[in-house]
Amino acid sequence: MAENLEIKGNTKEEKYASLIPQLEALLQHETDVIANMSNLCAALKYSFNFLWVGFYFVKGNQLVLGPFQGPIACTRINKGKGVCGTAWDKNETIIVDDVDAFPGHIACSSLSKSEIVIPLHNQNNEVVAVLDIDSENLNTFDKIDQYYLTQIISILKL
Repeated sequence: MAENLEIKGNTKEEKYASLIPQLEALLQHETDVIANMSNLCAALKYSFNFLWVGFYFVKGNQLVLGPFQGPIACTRINKGKGVCGTAWDKNETIIVDDVDAFPGHIACSSLSKSEIVIPLHNQNNEVVAVLDIDSENLNTFDKIDQYYLTQIISILKL
């Protein structure tokens, strides 16, 4: 089992590229999705110093808090509400440069300034969870993050 990550590179592309094989090695022999999501959250928070990294699970018509790293979070989010609920409802990644400009943003932490939310799908292509990452800085996330984070969540066996 890995105890430390070695994140190499100066650009975020290089850091993600360095992280992915380490995550694959870390998660490959564990079948418990909660354990793997927990380690994935810790690895992303550690590697990029994001404010908050976590998962919400689809349960009925709500998202319910799952494994995360960071400040205390909202426990339940209704479908179509906030960035997470909207990403789930639209079944698409949402990148928000300034959360204060997002209509209906749910402020779980006043420190959050930008956000990315990526839906996770099961084998039937149904959204079963979302990955939510918040930053203390404006304009943190872009298509590079979307590309690599989509690769990272594909490591999870849902």
